[in-house]
Amino acid sequence: MQTNVQNPNITETPSLVASDMVVGTAVYDPQDQKIGSVERLILEKSSGRVSYAVLSFGGFLGIGEDYYPVPWQMLTYDEAVGGFRVNISREQIEGAPKYNPSDEYDWSSDNGRRVSDHYGVPPFSTTAM
Repeated sequence: MQTNVQNPNITETPSLVASDMVVGTAVYDPQDQKIGSVERLILEKSSGRVSYAVLSFGGFLGIGEDYYPVPWQMLTYDEAVGGFRVNISREQIEGAPKYNPSDEYDWSSDNGRRVSDHYGVPPFSTTAM
């Protein structure tokens, strides 16, 4: 008798990807320059929607880098570069709200508005679908 058990180790389909496949993925600007990589995803608890991608940027071999929350809606996966593309420059990232990897970040709505205002996108809303 054959059972219809799905493989829990599937990491990607044409429209879905496992979170562990996203973390570490490179992020590129419009000129195909790598500006960072995805360090983690921040999810909205009740809906499960991704709210932010935290980019690691700067430093050398992980020393001296900072984390930059970027609204998820700003990232688009681009198969041509094998990573995410954002329509922001390295300079915009450098001036963005950030935190040190060894520190806790304050994910308050006030800081969410600061991030959204910096990138010129609507703030994350738990009621938007």
